[in-house]
Amino acid sequence: MNRIGLTMGDPAGIGPEVICKALKDMPPAERAAILVIGDPVFMARASDLSSAGLCFVEPGAAVKDGAIPLLPVEAPNRDSILPGRLSADAGEAGCRCVKKAVELALAGEIDVICTASLNKTAIRMAGYALNGHAGLLSHYTGVSKSYAVLACPQLAVIHVSTHVSVAKAAELCRTALILDTIRAAHRHVLTTGVARPRIAVAALNPHCGEGGLYGNEDQEQVEPAVRAACAEGMTVGGPIPGDVVFEQAIDGKYDIVVAQFHDQGHIPAKLIGRHETVNITAGLPVLRTSVDHGTAFDIAWQGVARPDNMKAAIAMARRMRPVSTPAV
Repeated sequence: MNRIGLTMGDPAGIGPEVICKALKDMPPAERAAILVIGDPVFMARASDLSSAGLCFVEPGAAVKDGAIPLLPVEAPNRDSILPGRLSADAGEAGCRCVKKAVELALAGEIDVICTASLNKTAIRMAGYALNGHAGLLSHYTGVSKSYAVLACPQLAVIHVSTHVSVAKAAELCRTALILDTIRAAHRHVLTTGVARPRIAVAALNPHCGEGGLYGNEDQEQVEPAVRAACAEGMTVGGPIPGDVVFEQAIDGKYDIVVAQFHDQGHIPAKLIGRHETVNITAGLPVLRTSVDHGTAFDIAWQGVARPDNMKAAIAMARRMRPVSTPAV
């Protein structure tokens, strides 16, 4: 069973609560494979709030009666961190947990990182000029480029670009970046236990550009990337029109879809998967899954947050396995 490092997230948000609710429903054997990384005070408060009745123990202590190992990463200025409020201290607390999780994963002490949500504004208030978890993970692992994967039981999607304008996404639809994304897709699917990944590449333009009528990017940029990936031994189809490709993947023809931009991939994945859609970061030297929701400050520390998505993120973390070589 994978050893999972479960990070607290922003302590002003719903992270501690959904973690405790997810752990409450978990069998003792599965709890024993979880290492919570977070502030012990906030985690104890969340356990009380959710009536989880959890017992946290220091790593290395005897784990019995369903107790859960917790690696203490103390939040700075706890009293300044208030429910549902942006703060630099809350942002710093969440970032410290991620840093510790990466250190443990790189050292081989945990197999997969599973993260509760951070707030991008709080991270920047804490002095990190980085784009949320993806930026933090890339920074702490020394990787220049990572890839956003959304996965649910019916569909997996990886993105050539994410948090950029649609105009910028069209500029980024270039052969080299698409090919790198296909390679990341192939490697990611291998980590889920599929021996021969089948990859679909979505077209950028309607009807693949309709022979140039709606743009030439699919012929000039996407097709060469698909040909190059096939030449490397990968099983890749495309470009396939966006209004067709996701249905084909859901029907089982492909294991993952390469989407060209944020909404092209996010909308179908979230619509189909709903609370089961998990955020995964591909292209890192460590494995990482995450909830696919934000800090939900509007309902934080009210006892009403649902743990469904956290349970799905943990389940995906259990399923993933490291891949030592980029086999094709």
